[in-house]
Amino acid sequence: MNEQGQLGEFLRTRRSQLRPDDVGLPTYGDRRRVPGLRREELALLAGVSAPYYTRLEQGQSLNASPGVLDAIAGALQLDESERLHLQTLARTGARRTRPRRPAPERVAPATEELLHALGDVPAIVLGRRHDVLAWNPLGHALFAGHLDPDGPGRPAERPNMAALVFLDAHVRELYADWPSKARAVVGNLRLTVGRYPDDALLTSLVGELTVKSSEFGSMWADHRVQACDVARYQMRHPLVGALTVTQQSLAAPQRKGQLIIVATAAPGSASSHALTLLARTIQGSHA
Repeated sequence: MNEQGQLGEFLRTRRSQLRPDDVGLPTYGDRRRVPGLRREELALLAGVSAPYYTRLEQGQSLNASPGVLDAIAGALQLDESERLHLQTLARTGARRTRPRRPAPERVAPATEELLHALGDVPAIVLGRRHDVLAWNPLGHALFAGHLDPDGPGRPAERPNMAALVFLDAHVRELYADWPSKARAVVGNLRLTVGRYPDDALLTSLVGELTVKSSEFGSMWADHRVQACDVARYQMRHPLVGALTVTQQSLAAPQRKGQLIIVATAAPGSASSHALTLLARTIQGSHA
């Protein structure tokens, strides 16, 4: 799907998820052929003409002003992440870039040093397509200890965290509330696709997951977006049992689109002790 198609799909999906009661519009008991608001109703709420809004949904208008986008975002009751996503889709649609196959991503030496310095903190580096570009031993042990620890060093064999969450039984079992984790992955991937619409490998990843996982396909069709800067997850680790960690996503300073994911637990908590035990376990196995 091209960028303008993404914009139209996002607007249509969001419009279908709003009912007249949600926005204070009367229904007069009329029966609707489709769920959600009509285009004319959404246009009225946003203060734009119905023909203009229709052209926007159909990809025939490429230069919506920030003020118009903000008005439409307000009418659709978008949160901050969704508003930014809408603006991104509008900008990339106006550029009309061609898909391309980018070069393999690499981790900056300074980021590699940081991973080693975070020896007692699980940490991994994700590329913009959610490929694991690097991890420290504790990050590998916590998130994917069943995989080859040297996998990220071979670009053609790098594990992909989005694919692991949906297609790998071990990673799926790690999360006590797997649906919440899955929705976060899909929501974050939506944001990334909006930012990099010309990335052919990213498009290919979405296509592969849609074919292989009906759950991914359903969540992807919902067009929810979610910035996963900070999130708490209950995990069920096969070596140390139940623990709760806070995952934080930090932008890698020298590589656009790359994230450093770190997992921490409250000091002195049972989860903190579980991470310490995991660190000792992997140290013992390497001794």
